[in-house]
Amino acid sequence: MTRGTISYSELADQSVDLLPAREALALVNFTNITAVNVAIAVNAATIGSTAAASALQGVAVFQR
Repeated sequence: MTRGTISYSELADQSVDLLPAREALALVNFTNITAVNVAIAVNAATIGSTAAASALQGVAVFQR
């Protein structure tokens, strides 16, 4: 087998197990996801110019 490929016989040998429902995995499951994306570009009182904005995005996931 080469890297990144799998043969039909290797694929046929694979198996799958179902996971329990999410509620059964933890007694209390609180998840809070916050995403922030902020960008600003100003092009005021200029003739023939352009303005560009670049944005950074931050994502935070808190789970208890």
